[in-house]
Amino acid sequence: MDELIDERVLSKLRWRCRRGLLENDLFIERFFNRFSSTLNVRQAQALGALMDLSDNDLLDVQLARKSLSQVDAQLDTEDVREVLKMLREPL
Repeated sequence: MDELIDERVLSKLRWRCRRGLLENDLFIERFFNRFSSTLNVRQAQALGALMDLSDNDLLDVQLARKSLSQVDAQLDTEDVREVLKMLREPL
């Protein structure tokens, strides 16, 4: 699961991560600029799970206005928390 994802999977994940709110897109773009070359399968799956959230819930979680358990208790896993921390990392 710590195997790096390939370019095809990365491209599909980038496409899936496109959002309706500019604020979410900015977080996600910064994430890919930093971590795309080191993203592993486990992290990609966790990011994909976060993308199942609505735009407003995703933004609330990224800004720590809501916790993962408040939005979707099933998302409150170690892998998703790790990716969320990566999304929140400042420049």
